[in-house]
Amino acid sequence: MADITLPRATEQSVAKTRRSLGPRQLKRALLHVILATIAIAWMIPLVSAIYTSVRTFADGTANGPWSFPPHSFTLQNFVDAWTDGGFSGYFLNTFLVVIPAVILMLLLSSMTAFVLSRYRFRGSRLLLMLFIAGLLLPFQVLLIPVYRLSNFLNIYDTLGSLVAIHVAFELGFCTFVLHNFMRTIPKDLTDAAAVDGASVFRIWWQVVLPLCRPALAALATLEFTWKWNDYLWVITLIQSTNNATVTLGLSGLRGEFVTNWNLITAASLLAAVPTVIVYLVLQRQFLGGLFVGSNK
Repeated sequence: MADITLPRATEQSVAKTRRSLGPRQLKRALLHVILATIAIAWMIPLVSAIYTSVRTFADGTANGPWSFPPHSFTLQNFVDAWTDGGFSGYFLNTFLVVIPAVILMLLLSSMTAFVLSRYRFRGSRLLLMLFIAGLLLPFQVLLIPVYRLSNFLNIYDTLGSLVAIHVAFELGFCTFVLHNFMRTIPKDLTDAAAVDGASVFRIWWQVVLPLCRPALAALATLEFTWKWNDYLWVITLIQSTNNATVTLGLSGLRGEFVTNWNLITAASLLAAVPTVIVYLVLQRQFLGGLFVGSNK
């Protein structure tokens, strides 16, 4: 069989590919090593928490927190956290705060973003700048004014005060994100709906909101996680145990002289379950929604 001679340009291309293949594989292997190291580092606290939660307090005290194999295995810590620790009531209070707050935040911010992105009126740009400027204000400087305001309005130590403060402080962020996303929606869609006789409310509800599903899913996931894990506003506005949320309940499990870390760890894992469930439900749209409107 006769030898096949490749053109000179093809030979140079093949040689160049072979030379670059080695460094490319090395870079990919190095990247995998770095990512695996980061993943292991992130998994160590979770594995440690699970390991601690399924051991008894006596086992951890006598043999140390990292003794292996464990001398005991029990799920009683989760049962004690849910019943004796009062976490059933804390979960209910937290849901009564987080769910209404997230729904109100998304509704009000989507209305505001729709008006600011689709209509031009005097002061609209200034209004948007005020929403953005509110993001730059550290909420820690407002703890005392908010505390005094809640007392003045007679809503201190109520779940409604937490709902109101969460909506007020996150409205600017949600409006900013949804405003950027709504600007990417072609204006011809809303104009066509207006020509067909649709009202402003109907355009917002039936045309714009369905197209904003990725952004709404991302915001719902983020806001649910942030509000579920909130602690600073809870200790500022809540005093009684009956209105305590999950984060305040976790801090109450710590003893004055002896702290049962096995019980606290089990309670912490229970507290993380709702946020994991929300992410798993919305994960298909969460990652895409994080980057919505980034090109505007």
